[in-house]
Amino acid sequence: MHKINCIVALTLTLIIGACKEKKENIINPSQTIKKPNIIYILADDLGYGDLSSLNPLSKIRTPNMDEVVEDGVHFTDAHSNSSVCTPTRYGILTGRYAFRTRLKEGVLWGYSPSLIEHDRPTIATYLKENGYVTACIGKWHLGLDWQKKNPNKEIKDIAWSQIVEEGYDDNVDYSEKVKGGPDEHGFDYSFIIPASLDMSPYCYLKNGLVTAPMSEYTKGKQPDEAGRGVFWRPGKKSKGFEFEEVLPTFIEAATQYIDENSNGKNPFFMYLPLPAPHTPWLPTEEYHMASNASKYGDYVSMVDDMIGKILHKVSESGIEDDTLIIITSDNGADWRPSDISETNHKANYTFKGRKADIYEAGHRVPFIAKWQGLIPAGIISNQVMCTTDLLATIAGILGKPLPKNFVGDSYNLWPAFIGQESQNPIRNVTIHHSLQGIFSIRKDNWKYTPHLGSGGFTNPKTITPRSGEPPGTLYDMEKDPSESLNLYTEHPRIVKQLDSLLKIYQKTESNLIKEHERL
Repeated sequence: MHKINCIVALTLTLIIGACKEKKENIINPSQTIKKPNIIYILADDLGYGDLSSLNPLSKIRTPNMDEVVEDGVHFTDAHSNSSVCTPTRYGILTGRYAFRTRLKEGVLWGYSPSLIEHDRPTIATYLKENGYVTACIGKWHLGLDWQKKNPNKEIKDIAWSQIVEEGYDDNVDYSEKVKGGPDEHGFDYSFIIPASLDMSPYCYLKNGLVTAPMSEYTKGKQPDEAGRGVFWRPGKKSKGFEFEEVLPTFIEAATQYIDENSNGKNPFFMYLPLPAPHTPWLPTEEYHMASNASKYGDYVSMVDDMIGKILHKVSESGIEDDTLIIITSDNGADWRPSDISETNHKANYTFKGRKADIYEAGHRVPFIAKWQGLIPAGIISNQVMCTTDLLATIAGILGKPLPKNFVGDSYNLWPAFIGQESQNPIRNVTIHHSLQGIFSIRKDNWKYTPHLGSGGFTNPKTITPRSGEPPGTLYDMEKDPSESLNLYTEHPRIVKQLDSLLKIYQKTESNLIKEHERL
């Protein structure tokens, strides 16, 4: 295994050799690189093909994210650690694959208990130990430990298709502080919604407290009455909670946080998990018809504009040289073949499948970053990377060791951020995981799946092989990124080795595996 190397400092030679920025953006060799502010923007269900800078045929204009691509780095082979949101969020914050937890498939719900273990180090606890102030603003969706009115009675969780009636949450004490949330996992400040914007309860929590009385109930909204993508489930709602205003409300809170901390004595880390463009697709009036990709495309346009407000605030605050901004998505877009037919827009670019699938579109995501003066402008990295890599990458930037009790699946990708590509891959093995708990393993150019079917939203979800047919798939992702030619029978040795290696990684955290087997 490639050991995680921490970069203690960047020399002037490195910067001059890699950087395409103007001379005034190059750091003087006598200067010590300060700990950067870190803004991590996690879009929800944003596809690789939505960005006009990554997909020339995109029917959506994304000028603000395009600016980040132009001014910084984008990864062509970046992956969320799961094809759905809850497990990806766990991986981002802990540097660990979520299938190692109790969550073996699916996602959590608004009343599900906390997923992050109490003593698990997170990116937020690590940064606090290294002098940062920390904030979580946006969609949490990692479970919360709501307080019970009757401690002997359970709080009901909600199934996918369950019809929720009034009274189902009668044992929840909304007046008490919620446990298991951001403040117990390293965040000094938090302003969140519990789960996705189509999952109850519908409320804001500030530092663990519901901000308005839970005095209302929504019967929900179904696509057949409001159109494709405009959907939310019935449930309890706080007074004055407006679905259309959630995204702008979080952006306003985020820009205010930047204002309050841009000149502080400590650097800040702001984790900004957006609730969009996940359903319900609710672009405000000014974004109607902003794209040629239906309400979804309009909502993506709105997301891009909201990200632009964050970029503008960083510039306005004079902290561009001191701030690392990362923008990515928790999984691929929930974009059906019928959506492509109707709009001619490929939200997941040329990749197979959609959100939730083990296919590439389920977990291949846009991943872009900028840090003026340190990340060279216009860098393109083909390194395979995963959203679990945030923790080790930040450790590499700071030159500080990972937490003593850290075990996980995080690699230091910082060299790739600054154009210091290696002939050997930094991340040698990546595990993919679908909604239904189906696994794939990616090693070098090979992607092996020991099952047939999407394991997610795309039909067929499971396939039983006929007599003589291969029971799984093997694709050469360098030559065939659209996963069209199954090479399973042509390379039995590779199949056998990858199958064995997958089983090792399913049982053991990456940083505890001494060496990766070579094909």
